[in-house]
Amino acid sequence: MRSFPGKGIAHRIFRRTAWIAARTLSPFRRFDISIFHQFVPPPNGGGHQFLRALVRCMERRGWKVENNSISGTTRACVFNSFNFDADRLRWLKRRGCRMVHRVDGPLTTYRGFDDGTDSKIWNFNREFADATILQSNFSLEQHRVLGYDVSKAHVIVNAADPFIFHPNGRIPFDTNRKIRIISTSWSDNRNKGADAYAWLDEHLDYNRYEYVFIGRLPVQLRNIRVEPPSPSARVAEMLRSSDIFVTASRNDPCSNSLIEALSCGLPVLCLRSGGHVELMGMAGKTFDTAVEIPDLLEHLVKNYAEYQQQIKAPDIQKVTTAYLDVMGLSAFPPPR
Repeated sequence: MRSFPGKGIAHRIFRRTAWIAARTLSPFRRFDISIFHQFVPPPNGGGHQFLRALVRCMERRGWKVENNSISGTTRACVFNSFNFDADRLRWLKRRGCRMVHRVDGPLTTYRGFDDGTDSKIWNFNREFADATILQSNFSLEQHRVLGYDVSKAHVIVNAADPFIFHPNGRIPFDTNRKIRIISTSWSDNRNKGADAYAWLDEHLDYNRYEYVFIGRLPVQLRNIRVEPPSPSARVAEMLRSSDIFVTASRNDPCSNSLIEALSCGLPVLCLRSGGHVELMGMAGKTFDTAVEIPDLLEHLVKNYAEYQQQIKAPDIQKVTTAYLDVMGLSAFPPPR
């Protein structure tokens, strides 16, 4: 995936130069798909993780993908939420390149307050988008409740990179040792479940369970071991060393943490909120309050094999095909 600089000292000059180069140099630089998103180095949040996995899958199929540019041969562009350079996209968009908007949230529901970001996202949608992708039916319904036009939206869930997140080499489940619980979260937004984790820190039986949390928390814990945000390979290794994944995040439209846990073979216990139930299927149990968690954990332990057999993690190959379909490319082989 070729990357081009974003904002800089000569931002306007560079955008215009890139626009001209995209057309005059197209015989020498052939790209098929563009991803407009400001990637940051890992470890980082779920959107970055998913888009990297999507790009890798496209490239393994033979598609040539560029980042934050639209060449003369580019046939489709996926621009992400509001995490892209809108001025640059205005300069570079052209006829013949199908514009697909990947929309998160709604952030008003997810964050618990309205700072105008959702309106900004949908203004971009009206300006640029030929098609829209939302990440769950929960997200679709919540955007509809807020009055946004989702009549032409497609629902495509995220998926994890199978070369990183997979069940191969899992530590076998064994009730003769402590049951290993894990939670992961990139954000320290309190809606990510901090209050539930704080309750578990005080009330869970740590003679029976051991618990690790990877990521950021706005609270201090004594019994749950907290590790800082880690690269994906480390997170996947820890997931495969654990037995049950717990997430208490609220109004999360499509939790990449949950998807990664399922992909590593973990039954899950999740708050009945957001898109969790859509993703989990029959591979776990839901709760409404933290007080329910200890009894539900015991139920999962007693029926572990049954719940593990129900795991159906989203498949990056199927998700990539769905994206290509919305981009109008699924019926065509990659150019050679």
